[in-house]
Amino acid sequence: MITRSPALLQRQASSQPDVTPLILRSAWQAQLSGAIRDPRELCRRLDLDDSWLPGAERGHELFEVRVPEAFLARMRHGDPNDPLLRQVLPLAAEGEAIPGYITDPLAEADHTPARGLIHKYTGRVLLIASPTCAVNCRYCFRRHFPYEQNAPSRSQWDASLEYLRGDTTISEAILSGGDPLAASDRQLAWLVERLDAISHLKRLRIHTRLPVVIPDRVDDALLGWLSATRLQKVVVLHINHANEIDEAVVAACERLKGAGVTLLNQSVLLRGVNDSVDALASLSERLFEAGVLPYYLHVLDPVAGAAHFDVPDEEARELVAGLREKLPGFLMPRLVREIPGETSKTPL
Repeated sequence: MITRSPALLQRQASSQPDVTPLILRSAWQAQLSGAIRDPRELCRRLDLDDSWLPGAERGHELFEVRVPEAFLARMRHGDPNDPLLRQVLPLAAEGEAIPGYITDPLAEADHTPARGLIHKYTGRVLLIASPTCAVNCRYCFRRHFPYEQNAPSRSQWDASLEYLRGDTTISEAILSGGDPLAASDRQLAWLVERLDAISHLKRLRIHTRLPVVIPDRVDDALLGWLSATRLQKVVVLHINHANEIDEAVVAACERLKGAGVTLLNQSVLLRGVNDSVDALASLSERLFEAGVLPYYLHVLDPVAGAAHFDVPDEEARELVAGLREKLPGFLMPRLVREIPGETSKTPL
């Protein structure tokens, strides 16, 4: 493929006044729009046996496939049990109705006082900054979330911002989604500037998977608005397996740390992905090498379509006990469950 520089493209456009100039997308935006969205393509690219296709297509009908090329490149070909592939490969089992597995397992609809704003815990609120994700994880607790009802326009953000201004007990704003970093830097800079102006806010927290699945997302534009805010900055990554962390991810983490960001990680305990002491220990070690501290290890939220990922609580506790024998305390994630109506995450 021939790559032309932005300067060359500008000269070509200016020399042809009757041609509309090209709108150049950044590298991460091109990768986001170019993510694999066809289950047959996913199976073909990874040399999976054709027997996986019917289930992949059935699962895709329920929750679409989305896998960026940068994440695909870390998967093993011909291995349907690859821990990264397991997280994104649709299965027919997603269509099974399992008692207790529901579309809103965290009852978020009961805690939405304004469009795109979720307020469940004292002192902090969550803002749906983007309805889009770079990767569709099959276990996602928001796979059924009504984003069409919670994706504010700039004018509709006014109600959410006014809510924050009016409650002085709120000290932390959490950008979530979808994935908040799927929004444009222009939109995020606009939003963070307004959060910055709310005097009782102290911290800005961003929950994101984008620096992991598309490391190029951590570019100069992102670092620009992130460095400009007075708010303390925390980025909580979502990494479930050590194989997700390649050198590009490490470089992205280093750039975030250089902008004054505290880096934490939260994982989900997933059957067939990280349900062993060795896998969890390797993850914690690799995270620390990348400058990221383990934060939470969540048991699976009982969302419809994800029951095949479940690890029972007793087994989860045994895994953490084994992990404690291998790791220093600062590398131990806290095993938790989120229970609707509780005032915080519940340790197990």
